[in-house]
Amino acid sequence: MNRKVINIVLRYGVGLALLAFVVIRYWHVPTDDGDVGLAEALKRPFDGIAFVLALAMYLTGMLLTFLRWYLLVRAQDLPFDLKSALRLGLVGFYWSTFLPGSVGGDIIKAVAVAREQDRRTVAVATVLFDRIVGLCGLFWLVTLLGSFVHWILAEQGDAGPQATMVLRAILLTAAGMSLGSLVIWLGMGWASEHWAERMAHRLQGIPKLGTALAELWRAIWLYRSRVKSVAMALGLSLIGHACFVLSFFCAAHVLYPAVELPSLAAHYLIIPAGMIAEAGIPTPGGLGGEYGFGILYRLLGFTFVAGALGRLAQRAVAWLLGLIGYLVYLRMKSVAVASATTEPAVQ
Repeated sequence: MNRKVINIVLRYGVGLALLAFVVIRYWHVPTDDGDVGLAEALKRPFDGIAFVLALAMYLTGMLLTFLRWYLLVRAQDLPFDLKSALRLGLVGFYWSTFLPGSVGGDIIKAVAVAREQDRRTVAVATVLFDRIVGLCGLFWLVTLLGSFVHWILAEQGDAGPQATMVLRAILLTAAGMSLGSLVIWLGMGWASEHWAERMAHRLQGIPKLGTALAELWRAIWLYRSRVKSVAMALGLSLIGHACFVLSFFCAAHVLYPAVELPSLAAHYLIIPAGMIAEAGIPTPGGLGGEYGFGILYRLLGFTFVAGALGRLAQRAVAWLLGLIGYLVYLRMKSVAVASATTEPAVQ
């Protein structure tokens, strides 16, 4: 067995081990009010409407992500249409959901789009920049809503001293990252085109990778003159992430009533933090990240199991959409291949 296969097996193993730990550790959680563990929670009635709403919100966020990438590709003046963005976005989402690491789908998408473009390095740069815009969208979502949400939680008394400290740390970290992204963006605007070209020439001198790095730098630099496209992409990122948070909120309601869950406002502060943390877990789709969401719920005075099951329900939504999306991708791919094969005959 080669090293690559061993690495994949280990990452799947870590994800499953983390999930198994959550299931075993919290299967029974006896309290003065009864058992609040997974075993009891799974006996609750299944709210199908909440699941459908979670599915709809997740699908909306996913499609907005594809549209965001489409705008960034078109900003580079590459020949690309919405159908291609949907086709490649679906296969990328499928692999992001089932491959180890959160960027696995980006690699697949980058390879696929590069094969269809003459400016391959620029095409790959669009995927990289899309990932950056997506992360910035998470930071800005917390920053823009965080102060308001923090004030609501303080007024309602939903968070104790420890929770308040953690939530404040989340807010300050997000605000710092948002400010940093703004400083870098403005700094690139103040730098001259001559300086940017000098940087490209320096990168060009790097052995073996120089040409690709220089072209990658020029592609990212070009976005600085595409302010409207980048602003629209960031806006779509904010709306998309808001949909993902709402999807989690609905997924948590699949087994729990509203009185046993944090408010929607609280979700818009804690869930983006959980999403960022989960993105760093090198397991399939962040498998095992349920533990982190359970901890976030517990910080607000709610049960660990409710947070973990909310993430599991949302993961089921992602798995379902990933499998359906892959089937749609295969269909679109076969149609595209058939069209390309018959086109010369038509001419």
